[in-house]
Amino acid sequence: MLKRYLLLLFFSFFCLSTQAQQPKKPNSSDIFESIKKLNFLGSVLYIAAHPDDENTRLISYMSNNVKARTAYLSLTRGDGGQNLIGPELRELLGVIRTQELLAARRIDGGEQRFTRANDFGYSKHPDETLAIWNKKEVLSDVVLAIRQFKPDVIINRFDHRSPGSTHGHHTSSAMLSYEAFDLANDKNAFPEQVKQYGTWQPKREFFNTSWWFYGSQENFDKADKTNLLSVDTGVFFPSNGLSNPEIAALSRSSHKSQGFGSTGSRGEQIEYIELIKGDLPADKSNIFDGIDTSWNRVKGGKEIGNILKEVETNYDFKNPSASIPQLLEAYKLIQNLEDQHWKAIKLEDIKNVIAACAGLYLEAVAETNQATANSSINLKIESINRSDYQITLNSYAINTLDVVKNIELKNNISYDFKDVLKIDSKQQPTTPYWLTKKGSLGMYTVDDKNLIGQPETPRNQLVTFNLTFGKTSISYSKPIVYKTNDDVKGEVYKPFEIIPEASAKVAEDVIIFENDKQKDIVVIVKAGRDNLEGFVQIAHPKDWNVYPEKQKVSITHKGEDQTLIFTVIPPKNQSEGLITPMVTVGNEVYTKKLVEINYDHIPFQTVLLPSESKVVRLDIKKRGENIGYIEGAGDVVPESLKQIGYNVVVIKPEEINAETLNRFDAIVVGIRAYNVVETLKYKQQLLFNFVEQGGNLIVQYNTSRETIVDELAPYKLELSRDRVTDENAEVRFLNPNHPLLNYPNKITEKDFEGWTQERGLYFPDQWSSEFTPLLSMNDKGETPKDGSLLVAKHGKGYYIYTGLSFFREFPEGVSGAYRLFANMLSIGKDNINTDKKLND
Repeated sequence: MLKRYLLLLFFSFFCLSTQAQQPKKPNSSDIFESIKKLNFLGSVLYIAAHPDDENTRLISYMSNNVKARTAYLSLTRGDGGQNLIGPELRELLGVIRTQELLAARRIDGGEQRFTRANDFGYSKHPDETLAIWNKKEVLSDVVLAIRQFKPDVIINRFDHRSPGSTHGHHTSSAMLSYEAFDLANDKNAFPEQVKQYGTWQPKREFFNTSWWFYGSQENFDKADKTNLLSVDTGVFFPSNGLSNPEIAALSRSSHKSQGFGSTGSRGEQIEYIELIKGDLPADKSNIFDGIDTSWNRVKGGKEIGNILKEVETNYDFKNPSASIPQLLEAYKLIQNLEDQHWKAIKLEDIKNVIAACAGLYLEAVAETNQATANSSINLKIESINRSDYQITLNSYAINTLDVVKNIELKNNISYDFKDVLKIDSKQQPTTPYWLTKKGSLGMYTVDDKNLIGQPETPRNQLVTFNLTFGKTSISYSKPIVYKTNDDVKGEVYKPFEIIPEASAKVAEDVIIFENDKQKDIVVIVKAGRDNLEGFVQIAHPKDWNVYPEKQKVSITHKGEDQTLIFTVIPPKNQSEGLITPMVTVGNEVYTKKLVEINYDHIPFQTVLLPSESKVVRLDIKKRGENIGYIEGAGDVVPESLKQIGYNVVVIKPEEINAETLNRFDAIVVGIRAYNVVETLKYKQQLLFNFVEQGGNLIVQYNTSRETIVDELAPYKLELSRDRVTDENAEVRFLNPNHPLLNYPNKITEKDFEGWTQERGLYFPDQWSSEFTPLLSMNDKGETPKDGSLLVAKHGKGYYIYTGLSFFREFPEGVSGAYRLFANMLSIGKDNINTDKKLND
């Protein structure tokens, strides 16, 4: 069952910082809002393609004002996006964006679901998207979400009727939702699901439209609005002093890796939804019109509704525990409901309300945040009742071990126990379930069908507290956690996770050999337990050699690393392959690396991935030596250039001056630097002067909106949204004799083989005659795009602008990308066909 956050509708927003992992402690107003929500039996499912596609204003409004059970179904985890806060891309970025979505839902009160679709990058048409995704499987996941969640209302973020007008993933999400609306009620559609969850028919489906989809406000004002409902989501919540748009902005700002920080607003905020399936509500101000959202919708629910309505009416803000007797009465009646769907939801909700009314605090803290299978970990267990209501702790269970207590929890007396968690020898490591097995370009592989749709791997290291409230027994299961006190941050929580007893990684994911000389590589072995003894070998391609064949590992303490040095000898000719460190401990061989993701705005994440590093023997030449790098939105280009022998220095924007720049043969500007680095607005002319005096300036892609500089280049240059998403698209040479394509490396069509995710993005579409376009490419059925690589002579040096996705190709070890970039850095350096070296 999905983890629910229904109690967390109106909570203190300190959880946006490092406190995001702390247990929530509802106040009296929070409890009251949760009681009101107990009395609403209606559901809304919002559907779109990616993290950050969701309309947080509408989700928050439905959850916090309407009191509907509200969820967001994101078809992907956003793996194909860019990362503005760190170096993680692809799978690791998907883990971050998953947690950012969960953080957003904790703020706006929604729940979160996914499909198995993998965000493979930008797609221009749903035909391409659905071919790569495997339409049948993703459609089955959307149908599954509907059958499990049982929404009365579905709202699509995008329009299913406009293929090719926006991101292919966007339109595909709407098309699949539109089709699933009817299939969910068809017993012949995905019948294996029907056996477990039955069928379900939502009442109505909407498209969350706006003037933007009509092209202009004027067009929207003229449009037929017969099937449109308008919702004022700008409501104010006195209980916490925030407007709905302010809550939505806080939720939206959880998407930090995408740079979607949002400022809250106040006042009227109209959202429009267009009916696309089902019946139009007679009352267009009520999305649930004609749907019974009271307890009367379930057999035996009338009496429950009457009790809970009385609880709501008579709620004592100064003494929430006064509501417990009637809440317990309702709890017992809910246990007898025939409707299993609402029974499960409302039992969980009312249990949490009862605990909150009692000020009940239950927690199990481990002595460490990581442990291995077949180990024992000390626990500190806390239970406290902060009310006068009689509560008895009968026992607590640690996994299958039941510890009898029979202790009455007296008001505001903390009862603390010490115990031991014994972890099963067959316990699997904790890691995102969708990454445990290799998937395809468009789909994740999930063998356990019960996990499909869940936002994260369920925690199975639990302590269950068996309590009696008066004469009513209720159990609460709490995941074991780890916490410490930080001198700056205060109380810091981490999840408790199971890791392998050994893991290993090569220090670098890609190792480039610019010639046939051997290199020493660093292998780091991490111990998951004390007194780890074993040895390490390196699996490698046949035409490569590694020395020594094996090395001993001996690590005394858990959590410590041992660094080993292996020598890798490349072949004489160009070649590439994968190397994997293999750690043998007893009869077990470990071949995975342990990746830790640690950001303040999301819980600490532990990810196990195959420990593979790519080795590439390049046929590459280069000129120039000293490279200055101005960082933008985050990439690994500096590290990649160091791999091929350049001396790379990262320059802080505020340190840019003529003296600093003149130390370098070339300056490289990181991706989206002119979108995110405000200081560059005042440094651009210094960079142009550097070029004029003989330096090379390479500017990588920026988005066409919100550039902070007035002039991107010393000559006219205008960006567009042009991009080539097919990584295998034909590349045509417009000026094959240009030095940049010939010196010091001869660039051919072969250098564009093996590119990943895309060719490039945000190409310029207008430029002055001083620029020479070098490459032409386009996606199928589109006009040629000639702006991917532009070079202009400026004074004694060269200005180069490129939208080619080097930031994606370098981490994948794409040979041709390195060779082409080396030419870009080398132009004008020791080349008799261009200029002499700057210092001549």
